[in-house]
Amino acid sequence: MFFRRYKRTVKEFVQKWGKRIATPQMLVIAIVTLIASFIGAWLKQFPGFSLLGALIIALLIGMIVQFPLRAWYVRDNSIRAAGVKDAAGLIANKLLRLGIILLGFKLNLELLFTTGIKCLPIAAVIVALTVTVTYAIARWLGVNPLLAILVAGGTGICGAAAVMAISGSIKVGPDRAEEKSNDEVIAVAIVAIMGTIFALLELFIGPFTGLSEKQLGIVAGGSLHEIAHAVAAGEGFGPVALEMATIMKLSRVLMLVFAAIIIAIWWDKTQSDVKTDGKRKITFPWFMLGFIAASVLGTLFISWWGPAGKAFAGGCVDVAYIVLGMAMAALGINVNFSVLAKRGGKALLASAIASVLLLGFCICIASLFF
Repeated sequence: MFFRRYKRTVKEFVQKWGKRIATPQMLVIAIVTLIASFIGAWLKQFPGFSLLGALIIALLIGMIVQFPLRAWYVRDNSIRAAGVKDAAGLIANKLLRLGIILLGFKLNLELLFTTGIKCLPIAAVIVALTVTVTYAIARWLGVNPLLAILVAGGTGICGAAAVMAISGSIKVGPDRAEEKSNDEVIAVAIVAIMGTIFALLELFIGPFTGLSEKQLGIVAGGSLHEIAHAVAAGEGFGPVALEMATIMKLSRVLMLVFAAIIIAIWWDKTQSDVKTDGKRKITFPWFMLGFIAASVLGTLFISWWGPAGKAFAGGCVDVAYIVLGMAMAALGINVNFSVLAKRGGKALLASAIASVLLLGFCICIASLFF
């Protein structure tokens, strides 16, 4: 009886997902997003593009490529249009979780709990305050709750990766799936713009603040949104600043685990419209446990195998960025530009105000504790 039921369940699963995966549209979108991801990884090595980072570049490519896709491939074919939308949505959703899990190999927990031990409680305070304040400002300005929390997470934690991780932790009804997808793109675009602006701003004003190189690194790692932004600013101040910016930024990345879980529970209890049998169904972001497991494994591999373990962890991180690049490009393919223009303004203002407050707070923290 058990084996027959198990066999039937497996058969139904294969049939269900086979219909969505084994399609010409899935093949087309997989190839397009993979190419976009590789282009993003290649372009990020050049000045200017390095501030954007591979994920943002892949998103922009996806947003651009949707036009030739519609003109040359979809045309007036409703079946192809639906297939492209479904394939892009599936890649954005599933590869996002895989990428976030593999990104855990970037976190060297031994480094964070030794050299960066002082940064961890500070990172927790920075993340908690920034997410709370940014969300409050966004809601005060009239931004919808979903977009507000995504922008808050991206501003307070680690940019695009945080937006996507938090979005993956939040469940909405089928009627709001498109709204959620558009809000993801808006939030990612906002934190990319704000991160780039403030990275350039910090590089310009840094020498005039009177802070030491170490303190400037703390400010960069504590206040900038993307890892690429923190690394670029830290590198501009010197090797000591680069090390401290990296440690401080990775401390904030570690907070993503706790933030995603807390936000998921908060959302389900206060905002979710997904119900089962009249009761609210709590959605736990299980993929974040994979993120933790990957960080533990990566740390152990480096500790046990030295350079070989470091190379393995680095390879996993490279795969993570390729997979996340595909997810971001797929997200860009489905973006609605009219919605982006209509809803993005107030959310951008909220992130800008919060970013100014965050920069001032990090300067005070660096002055007092480092």
